[in-house]
Amino acid sequence: MKLLSLKLFPVIFVCALFPLSNCEEQLLSEDKLLVVTVATKETDGFKRFLKSAEHFNYTVKVLGRGQKWIGGDYLSSPGGGQKVRLLKEALEKMRDESKIILFIDSYDVVFASSPKELLKKFQQARHKVVFSSESLIWPDRHLEDKHPHVREGNRFLGSGGFIGFLPNIKEMVADWTGGDADSDQLFFTRIYINPDKRKSINITLDSKCRLFQNLHGALDEVVLKFEDGRVRARNVLYDTLPVIIHGNGPTKLQINYLGNYIPNSWTFETGCTVCHDNLKPLKAVKESEYPQVLIGVFIQQPTPFVTVFFERLLKLQYPKKRLRLLIYNQEAHHEHEVSTFLQDHGSLYQDVKFISPEDEMDGVTSRNMGFDMCRKKKDCDYYLSLDIEVVLKNENTLRILIEQNLPIVAPMITRSGRLWSNFWGALSADGYYARSEDYVDIVQGRRMGVWNVPYVSSVYLVKGSLLRSEMIDYEQFNSHILDPDMAFCHNVRNKGIFMYVMNTHTFGRILSTENYQTSHLHNDLWQIFENPMDWQERYIHENYTHIMKDKLIETPCPDVYWFPIFSDVACNHLVEEMENFGQWSGGRNVDNRIQGGYENVPTIDIHLNQINYEKEWQHFLLEYIAPITEKMYPGYYTKCATPLNFVVRYKPDEQPLLVPHHDASTFTINIALNSKDTDYQGGGCRFLRYDCSVNAPRKGWALMHPGRLTHYHEGLPTTAGVRYIAVSFVDP
Repeated sequence: MKLLSLKLFPVIFVCALFPLSNCEEQLLSEDKLLVVTVATKETDGFKRFLKSAEHFNYTVKVLGRGQKWIGGDYLSSPGGGQKVRLLKEALEKMRDESKIILFIDSYDVVFASSPKELLKKFQQARHKVVFSSESLIWPDRHLEDKHPHVREGNRFLGSGGFIGFLPNIKEMVADWTGGDADSDQLFFTRIYINPDKRKSINITLDSKCRLFQNLHGALDEVVLKFEDGRVRARNVLYDTLPVIIHGNGPTKLQINYLGNYIPNSWTFETGCTVCHDNLKPLKAVKESEYPQVLIGVFIQQPTPFVTVFFERLLKLQYPKKRLRLLIYNQEAHHEHEVSTFLQDHGSLYQDVKFISPEDEMDGVTSRNMGFDMCRKKKDCDYYLSLDIEVVLKNENTLRILIEQNLPIVAPMITRSGRLWSNFWGALSADGYYARSEDYVDIVQGRRMGVWNVPYVSSVYLVKGSLLRSEMIDYEQFNSHILDPDMAFCHNVRNKGIFMYVMNTHTFGRILSTENYQTSHLHNDLWQIFENPMDWQERYIHENYTHIMKDKLIETPCPDVYWFPIFSDVACNHLVEEMENFGQWSGGRNVDNRIQGGYENVPTIDIHLNQINYEKEWQHFLLEYIAPITEKMYPGYYTKCATPLNFVVRYKPDEQPLLVPHHDASTFTINIALNSKDTDYQGGGCRFLRYDCSVNAPRKGWALMHPGRLTHYHEGLPTTAGVRYIAVSFVDP
């Protein structure tokens, strides 16, 4: 006893010298703090809450696990009494009166700092119970005048979070006799506005949001504060750093946004710190045991490069026998591409279901059916929704998405050269697109991670188990006012399910379908303006970008340059387009298509302006020919003025050759559109002044040479087959 007295004496002496709050600050221990919350379901929000609690080493007691929630939908109407009942029952079993209870919601809450900071701020409040505060009164506005006035800060109580000593909180909830669907907010408000009870229990509000930040009514006050390796929420109105952030009421999207950063999910120093959490690697899994995936492909409008889409689908690095396909095609224009793919490759997949335009099924029904197909098959582990305008460049996309082990996750894709993407960072008040503060940084890759967002579209992966549980309703895409994607995302948000978009890899892009015409045989040729990257990948020779680096430009004759320019597909499409048009000239001198109406050296040809391709062709010359011209003819700069662009056809029984001539150009481009020995015999070009010939033109390669004065030339005879060349007289 003497030893015990000696130990206590210094503490008593110190308490005598300093105010009570300082003494308590020394005596209170983090071990005495217990976080209590109610969670009948383990939602995505609850998992986020627990993760932030674990980060700061909070001790959490969860009430109501596995029970049915009967506390009402208090987002839109008063409710939550079930929480008070469960709290009261739990407190009755607690005996340690020095225990400090933090009672908070969990589905929409994240911790921003430690128990140490929380307890310090609690003690500084100099009350036994501290409630969160709000600037808005709810649910009974008639009680406004009964609330005590505060010198500065929020005046009204928020029931979503409070902290206090166990005896005081026990006293506060002792009188609860309400039903589970009654209002917890109203119950605690009536206690607070009762002067006697407020004084007896010793209650105050955290008016300046030092402990709790309720977001409803305060969105303009809260900003992210990036510190060294961590992120806080700062209340700029009161210049405080709240410990607990609560997305109460209609601010679920805002807490999701803040939760992408707080407490350290993403920082400038570390980047994404959660991107490798809870992954489900496939590396060690046998291909025969890969998750079963149903891929729903949706074609709902005329779209360019559909053939390329199916080529990329075929290249996905995933066992085909673990894939089922649903292909919904609403466009008769694309029936050929779809049927060709299914005929050539459909047997590779475990199962294929095809819905054609003749089935007259609308897009909403098809998407609901896709979900339901996966929902009904218990072995369907994932559903990948994939719109036809998606360009999946990353062959590992499906594997990467599955490994994230998330309920709904989309690979970020953007429209080339624009900020348009397949996700929204925020929503407007009426539920449409709004730009979040970090949207541009995410789209442009300055912030890379896995982001909780309110809207995804075009391509996303959904867990099959989710379709068989939370998303059991058939009509996920139906709405009288929203489009199908918005309706789907609205339903997902209402279920409290998180949607993610990830930009940790480069996945691809999304095509522009605007101004896509279907009046030609190969309409993709006209996409050089709308989808320039896809046009280049389809039609420009694979070695074009290496021309300068790898010195691929050849010089077969003086000042004649020979280099790869067109892919085989480009050559084939251009020839087929011309033959489909079919209006070949007669090879006569009189030619009303050209200025003056007379051609000195006529050919059998079709001018590109006859098929409305002149603008596209000039753009091709500016983008791909002009840089080569300026490199090989130093000091000459061209705007590629081209009054004459045409495709020539040589046939032994029609026009086999072209007599010696000069071209009406500063320089000429001559592109071989088919292959010698395979498609024709003979042919070539001879430059008489140098007695130099190019006898074996390579398909897709361009000859570039001066047109006037020095390079008098002739077209050598085609002795068999049909030879095609594309010619431009540049800068006449």
